[in-house]
Amino acid sequence: MAKGSCLCSQIEFEYSGEPATTALCHCVDCQKWTGAAYTANVVVPRGNFNVTKGQDVLKSYDATGASGKINKHWFCNNCGSSLYTELEVMPDVTCVKSGTLDGGASNHDVAVEFYTKDRLKYSAQVEGAEQKPEFG
Repeated sequence: MAKGSCLCSQIEFEYSGEPATTALCHCVDCQKWTGAAYTANVVVPRGNFNVTKGQDVLKSYDATGASGKINKHWFCNNCGSSLYTELEVMPDVTCVKSGTLDGGASNHDVAVEFYTKDRLKYSAQVEGAEQKPEFG
């Protein structure tokens, strides 16, 4: 069982089982959402993910992805932490932002990098990770 929370700890969540994959996403939307070069994601089966505290401060924002489908971004309305995304193109998984996990983002390897065509010049390729210019 892995657990995580937002910065102010008003929202807590957990997931069970192993991630389907781990990924960095370099797309411009992810850069805008995080204010950083990419998002770091632990992709887990949606049925294994559960918000355990703070549903009253949990908010979402719908962005239209390159596919034309909705990317729902979930965040804390109090502290603003980016927590997870649910993508219409991937209806069976939740993309947990790995920096929100207890123990930090360093607990996993990166299996794949998406939208490498949008990678910022100062962000090096992760050795051993599959490289995808776009999604899919």
